[in-house]
Amino acid sequence: MHPVYEANQAASGHPSLFFRRSKSTALVVALVATLGLSACGDKKGDQQHAAQGQQKPPEVGVVTVAQQNVPIVSDLPGRLEASRVAQVRARAAGIVQKRLFKEGSDVKAGQVLFQIDNTPYKANLQSAQATLAQAEANLAQAASTVRRYKPLVEANAISKQEYDVAVANEKAAQAQVAAGKAAVTNANVSLGYATVTAPISGRIGRALVTEGALVGQGDATQLAVIQQINPMYVNITQSSADILRMREALANGKLSSDGKSGARVSVFTDDGRKLTSDGRLLFTDLTVDETTGQVQVRAEIPNADGMMLPGMYVRVHLEQAQVDNAIVIPQQSVTRNEKGNFVMVVAEDGSVSPRPVQISQSQGTDWIVTSGLKPGEKVMVDGLVKVGMGAKKVTPVPWTGSSQPQQPASAASAPASAASEPAAAASAGK
Repeated sequence: MHPVYEANQAASGHPSLFFRRSKSTALVVALVATLGLSACGDKKGDQQHAAQGQQKPPEVGVVTVAQQNVPIVSDLPGRLEASRVAQVRARAAGIVQKRLFKEGSDVKAGQVLFQIDNTPYKANLQSAQATLAQAEANLAQAASTVRRYKPLVEANAISKQEYDVAVANEKAAQAQVAAGKAAVTNANVSLGYATVTAPISGRIGRALVTEGALVGQGDATQLAVIQQINPMYVNITQSSADILRMREALANGKLSSDGKSGARVSVFTDDGRKLTSDGRLLFTDLTVDETTGQVQVRAEIPNADGMMLPGMYVRVHLEQAQVDNAIVIPQQSVTRNEKGNFVMVVAEDGSVSPRPVQISQSQGTDWIVTSGLKPGEKVMVDGLVKVGMGAKKVTPVPWTGSSQPQQPASAASAPASAASEPAAAASAGK
């Protein structure tokens, strides 16, 4: 037996005691090493939390509350219509000889548009004039007879009956003259119908007939259409319930009239382009459509440049009243639940708290708030996710109007620097 083994065996009193002591020593060394690594990890975690605690509170977009007089604008569909429309029709029967206008041009009232063959109407006029001349001659003869008979009947040279017959013949001749004059006038009118003129000033469309066409046979053939497009009418349909609510609000003082000349009207295309200057509301119909519950409203719009055309579909902004001292906030800043409407208000120290608000109606992409906010307060528009992740305080920045505002470079670089510290500590531990 080896001397060392014998000595160890004699000292321990058991052959395997030496190996057991060696194993216990190894376990103690491993435990100490593990505790050391754990302490090192805790130290690194404390450094990471300290670095995060030094970060700037997250930035959120806010709007500062301010009171203002907010116009109540209704966005309604509308259809443009010419303010005056005249159908040019043939009131004389005949063949169209000439078209005397340019299609699509502006014409003046009384301007000659078509010339219809007037030969038969000239003949009718001449016949009427001849009949009138004959009636006038008969009248002259009857009047002369009356003048001759008058002294004779006074002298009892002729009978009273003969004188009465002469007077009756004179009156009949006068009636024939009057009829002859009427026939001449009628013939002149018919002759004038052969020359077709513009009844109103405006823009004329295409000709509906061509030269050589037979018109006016049995009905007044339509030849063209003239439309007056400055100003234009815009026909709007508005809900009867909305009209009733607005009238009640005006009567109760919740709304006020915003103009002395009536409601203002603006016309826009589907893509949001304004077509002309503001117009005015003409009238609101008294009858509600039984099938749709809509009321017809008509407004007048200037169209000096002629950009608007009859029949165009437009979006109409109808401004009928205004809310005094109201507050307008973006719609995305309002949260709704079963208890009502809420907004997140950012205090001066950066703390965030919910606030219930009362909303009257929408105005484009905004809400009109009637109570719950005070001027000068800051309302959070975006950044609610950051607050939900546990941020107790935030840094308010003016809202830019974008749903995802760009962060400043300092805010973006802070997380990067904080992340680099644990990596440097790990490399130093190595």
